[in-house]
Amino acid sequence: QVQLVEFGGGLVQTGGSLRLSCAASERTFSSYAMGWFRQAPGKEREFVAAIKWSGGSTYYADSVKGRFTISRDSAKNTVYLQMNSLKPEDTAVYYCAATRTDPVFGIVYLRIEKNYDYWGQGTQVTVSS
Repeated sequence: QVQLVEFGGGLVQTGGSLRLSCAASERTFSSYAMGWFRQAPGKEREFVAAIKWSGGSTYYADSVKGRFTISRDSAKNTVYLQMNSLKPEDTAVYYCAATRTDPVFGIVYLRIEKNYDYWGQGTQVTVSS
């Protein structure tokens, strides 16, 4: 079973940057892809970004394109979410997740919360205006 631990949440001003990390307990072959989701108070959890372990293909929600970058370090079983030009609307609890299913349809599959098998505990990101 894959366990995920997130680091890097915190408070940042509008326009600032923050980098989130998600370390997986198992080797990278235990999952095909990793994703980041976020949930603001009173709202549904929404897709942010995802990356495939093999090849490193990346996918982003339109709301974060050009501002956020997802990456991975296979040797450390870790994925990162670099967040730049942060806005107050980015405030949310951010969760990393792993899927053990090969996402052959890319973002069509990876944007769907129910398609992930393992989830981290979440880390709070607050962007002040």
